[in-house]
Amino acid sequence: QVQLVESGGGLVQAGGSLRLSCAASGSIVSINSMGWYRQAPGKQREVVATITRGGSTNYADSATGRFTISRNTAKNTVYLSMNSLKPEDTAVYYCNADGVITTRYADGMAYWGNGTLVTVSS
Repeated sequence: QVQLVESGGGLVQAGGSLRLSCAASGSIVSINSMGWYRQAPGKQREVVATITRGGSTNYADSATGRFTISRNTAKNTVYLSMNSLKPEDTAVYYCNADGVITTRYADGMAYWGNGTLVTVSS
C-alpha cells in the first residue's frame, strides 16, 4: 500500500502564509504526478495545483500567483507554499499522488491523503 500524510495546515489570518507538506510512503517505485486538492465547506473538491515528475506545474486560477507547488521526487514529497491567503482559501487540503507504480503493482494507481485543514480568518 501507499500512504500519503499531509502536514502544515492550521489557522492563519488573511494575508498570511502557510506551507503544506505531503510525504508518500510505501513500496513506491515511481510517481507520475502529485498535487493538492481542496474541499471548502459546502463545496465540491477542486484541484489547486499539480506537478509532474518532470516538474511541469499547473494551477487553478484561484491559486495562480499566490501558491507555489514544488516536489522532491527522490523523497516522494510534495509541497504547497501559500501566500496572500484569503478566507475563501479555507478548506480541507488533500494530497494526491497519481500514476503510482509500486513494487507490487506495475499499473499506475492513484492515492489520497486524509487531508489537512486550512482555516483563513477574517
